[in-house]
Amino acid sequence: MLTKKQHQLLMFIDERLTASGIAPSFEEMKSALGLHSKSGIHRLVKALEERGFIRRLPHRARALEILRLPGDAGRLGRDVTPSGAAATNVVSANFGRRKPGPESVPMDSGGIEIPLHGKIAAGTPIEALQNTDQMVTVPPQFIGRGNHFALEISGDSMIELGILDGDTAIIRSTDTAENGDIVVALVDNEEATLKTLHKKGDQIALRPANASHSTQILPAHRVQIQGRLVGLLRRY
Repeated sequence: MLTKKQHQLLMFIDERLTASGIAPSFEEMKSALGLHSKSGIHRLVKALEERGFIRRLPHRARALEILRLPGDAGRLGRDVTPSGAAATNVVSANFGRRKPGPESVPMDSGGIEIPLHGKIAAGTPIEALQNTDQMVTVPPQFIGRGNHFALEISGDSMIELGILDGDTAIIRSTDTAENGDIVVALVDNEEATLKTLHKKGDQIALRPANASHSTQILPAHRVQIQGRLVGLLRRY
């Protein structure tokens, strides 16, 4: 049994797939249903998926498959993705503990959604993390215990460790880290950056992985650890 909004969304998705072969974006779904936030669409899509009406194809943007409509006994779904959409390549995140270079990881048949909190600088620090209602699907092997979130990399200061501008960083929330960890560091409660952490006495060094960038050395009280890098997603 579907709610009115669930039924409305399911029919809207089906109409768009039938007309163009491309699933609507969450923004388009939000507008079509007259909702104020995309988080409501996320809940509706999840409910339709749990009830077996749709299936989300992992690691592919705007890829939805209608499995059945109300009254259907079931039908073959349609594998839908935008024309010319790029495939996602998943790379390992054992940065700093081996020679840099991406390592391919087999894609899992399923995925886990985590929040995408905007961009973070891998160069000069930029404004602090901003909450959004966007989500990103990541391979289950990237998610261990604890809370996780994603950030889009902006800048080139970590390129020597294989972290490139436009990559999506998978971060495990933590307020502690060891020397050599790649962390999300919040400086002066205002600026967030992704760097390799080194602690010595009452000072913290935030080191880039690009010879053209300088290391930041700061008093420990000015730096708060927000999380540790555990994975990286890249589109080609």
